[in-house]
Amino acid sequence: MSYSLEGQVAVVTGGARGVGELLARKLSARGANIALVGLEPELLKDVTGRLHTESDWWYADVTDHEAMVRVAEEVKERFGKVDIVVANAGVASGGPFVDSDPEAWRRVIEVNLVGGAVTARAFLPVLMESRGYFLQIASLAAITPAPMMSAYCASKSGVEAFAHCLRAEVGYRGVRVGVGYLSWTDTDMVRGADQDEVMRELRQRLPWPSNRTYPLGPAVDRIVAGIERRSHHVYAQWWLRGMQSVRGYLPGIIGTVGQREMKRFAPRLGGVAKGLVGAGGAADESTRGVGV
Repeated sequence: MSYSLEGQVAVVTGGARGVGELLARKLSARGANIALVGLEPELLKDVTGRLHTESDWWYADVTDHEAMVRVAEEVKERFGKVDIVVANAGVASGGPFVDSDPEAWRRVIEVNLVGGAVTARAFLPVLMESRGYFLQIASLAAITPAPMMSAYCASKSGVEAFAHCLRAEVGYRGVRVGVGYLSWTDTDMVRGADQDEVMRELRQRLPWPSNRTYPLGPAVDRIVAGIERRSHHVYAQWWLRGMQSVRGYLPGIIGTVGQREMKRFAPRLGGVAKGLVGAGGAADESTRGVGV
């Protein structure tokens, strides 16, 4: 069953760039009114100014419960309802856990996992009123572990489990809950990670098709299609669905092969950057005064 997006009100967190920005544009092109949430006011203002439908933006940190409750109230006041919420905001860091920056590692968990839960807690009351749809953006990292990505994999595994739990809790109240899976997609986050030579080479050594960077447009088209169907599982790349059937074998395989790869790169691991990656990560650090 497919739902028309005409006149629907969609909230997208992390809407200033990347998946969130393009998703907002494509949802708007299909008739949805858009509320963007993020940390970059000028970019959010620019995105909303280029949309086809009624739109507005809110500056808020998705880990701030009080701020997100206020945003939910103001979005409902502005548009009269909320039909769709996409918890898309996310950050990433890389490198060996033992040498990682504790603050950056924790922040990945806070934004990706806690931020998704805070977003759901704030918007569930209005989604219950509209019998709407909550889509939590996860990742291939929720399906398979990967060395040098402990914070990101832990956070995305966490949001996947959270969304599955939430689906069981709120389904009888008319709210559908989905999980969106993306592999490496051409965003500022992935380009930022690729600026580190070791991280880039490690990714290139992954087996096909997980070693490719995929274009953003087709990935977001698949997410939009999933939103129209209010799907429980949304796969931004075609092959990700097949990964579900083999995920039980992956920790053992990665545990064995990963050791070999880490030994190969051991002499160079000390140079891996320790902070959040990409422009979105820089915006998050700037908001918190990191490095200022």
